[in-house]
Amino acid sequence: MTSATTGDRVLHVEVSAGVARLTLDSPANRNALSRAMRAQLRQALTDAFADDDVRVVVLDHTGRVFCSGMDLSEATGGGAADQGVNELPELLQLVWSAPKPVLAAVRGPARAGGVGLAAACDVVVAGASATFAFTEVRIGVVPAVISAVCRPRMLPHVVHRLMLTGEVFDAGTAAAGGLVDLAVADDEVDATVTAQVTALAAGAPAALAETKRLLRSGTDLGGQFPALLDLSARFFASEEGQEGIAAFREKRPARWVPTGT
Repeated sequence: MTSATTGDRVLHVEVSAGVARLTLDSPANRNALSRAMRAQLRQALTDAFADDDVRVVVLDHTGRVFCSGMDLSEATGGGAADQGVNELPELLQLVWSAPKPVLAAVRGPARAGGVGLAAACDVVVAGASATFAFTEVRIGVVPAVISAVCRPRMLPHVVHRLMLTGEVFDAGTAAAGGLVDLAVADDEVDATVTAQVTALAAGAPAALAETKRLLRSGTDLGGQFPALLDLSARFFASEEGQEGIAAFREKRPARWVPTGT
C-alpha cells in the first residue's frame, strides 16, 4: 500500500510479510521533515502500529540523504512553531513508545531532526556512506527536542562534544558513541536489516511490547518536551536563530563565524 494524504506524496509505505517499510521519498529536499513529510509519516506510523499484521517497522529512504532535519525552506521568519518543530515531539514519541520494534536503515547523511528520528528507533543500521551531525548550533538554535532521544542513547561525553561542535561524524563514530547499533559496509545494509527484522519478528508481539515499555520506562519524553519546546521556540525566534536560518538559506556564513573560518 502507499500513503495517501493531502498534497504531494513524499512517503512510500509497503507492508509485506509482517514488515511495514516506510520510505522517505523526497530526495529533492534531502528528505527534510517538511509539512507533508511530517503529516504522512505521522499517519503511516499510526497505521502501522495499529495493524495487527505488522510485526516490525523499518524507516528507510530514497536518494543519497536519510533525512536533513526540519525543512528550513518552509521557514516563515517566526519561532519554532513556524518551522514545524512543535510537531517533532509527537513523531519522536510515536517511534520511541511504539509497541512494535522500529528499525532505521541509514544509507546516507542524517542531520539535526533526522538524527533525532533515527535515535528514537530501537535499532539503527548505518552504511559507510552515512554521516551524522547536530547542526543546530551552527544556525543559532538548540538541539533541544532531539536531545530527549539522543541523550539516553549516547555516551554523555560523546553527545556533549558533538552537540557543541556541530561537526559531521561518520557511522563508526556514531556506533562507538551509541547512536548507531550496527555500522556496516554500504553493500551489507540490506542483509543486515533483513537479519535484524527476522530476529525482531521472532519475538512474541505482547512480550516485545512489554519489553520495550520496560526498557523505555526510565525516560519520560512527554514530561521533558514542554520545556524543550519552549527552549527551541526562544532560540528559533532569537536574533541568532533568525540570522542562522537566513544564512543557511542564502548559503553564506552566519555573521558570528570568524572571518577566514
